[in-house]
Amino acid sequence: MSQTQTLVVRKQLPSKATIKMDSDVQLQARWWFGGVAGAGACLFTHPLDLIKVILQTKGKTQGSVLATTLHLVKENGVLSLMNGISASLLRQLTYSTTRFAIYDLVKNQLHANGTELDAYGKIALAGCAGFLGGFVGAPADLINVRLQNDLKLLPDERRNYKHAFDGLIKVSRQEGFTKLFNGATMAMSRGAIVSIGQIAAYDQYKTLLTLQIPDMFPETSVLTHFTASLLAGTTATVITQPLDVMKTRLMANKGEYKSILHCAAGIWKESPVFGFWKGFVPAFIRLAPHTILMFVFKEQLTQLFGYYPTKMD
Repeated sequence: MSQTQTLVVRKQLPSKATIKMDSDVQLQARWWFGGVAGAGACLFTHPLDLIKVILQTKGKTQGSVLATTLHLVKENGVLSLMNGISASLLRQLTYSTTRFAIYDLVKNQLHANGTELDAYGKIALAGCAGFLGGFVGAPADLINVRLQNDLKLLPDERRNYKHAFDGLIKVSRQEGFTKLFNGATMAMSRGAIVSIGQIAAYDQYKTLLTLQIPDMFPETSVLTHFTASLLAGTTATVITQPLDVMKTRLMANKGEYKSILHCAAGIWKESPVFGFWKGFVPAFIRLAPHTILMFVFKEQLTQLFGYYPTKMD
């Protein structure tokens, strides 16, 4: 066969797939990027999360962030600030993977079908994704709170789980499998609200920044990701703090609360209104950096390992 004939044959062969290269096509995140990014962020912010949990479960004897931190280090050593890190990582790999996977996959599928989500659509989708993510991550969340809460208990009152999986096994054997979902209702509610404050808000803030001030905030700029995630972290902290306080109390509960309403009444009795925002400063200090790191990591993962959507012939 001549060289000319070979070229003709090759030209006639159909390709297996063609990449859809429309002007608005962007790299898309893989379903597991959110969980990995969340786990990476919690490696840096876990000590702040631990302080937040301890402050939220102190009741009337709440101290300052600095005083609580110094007391922990003095009584238990510097490494105590990473107590419960295995459960925190497991929570991100379950909770955040689920919510980001649902949000990204549904949004991308709608986009492929020619439907763009407005702000209300993003809120609804993020809420549903966070609600389901809260359920999937509830067992790890329970163990995380218990491991962190151990530090303020007397030695003979501590549960002393060795790590997250040891905690899951012990709770299942000693208290029953369903106990792993103690406080799951609050975790799911908080998951929905914090996902609205994080995922939907970040998506909307990023869209507004790139559309209104494209020269300063281009799509792939780290400054864009930082600014949008800082605004999202602030939004998430404000709207989630009351549920976060109740969720933490219920998961650390040793019998004093019979229901969500009982928990809310107890917090109100201790400190009306402001009791629901106990630990707000460490919560913001923890959630804002966590949100920033999580989205910056996720965006970098997308730019390095993301994919372009393809359209089969």
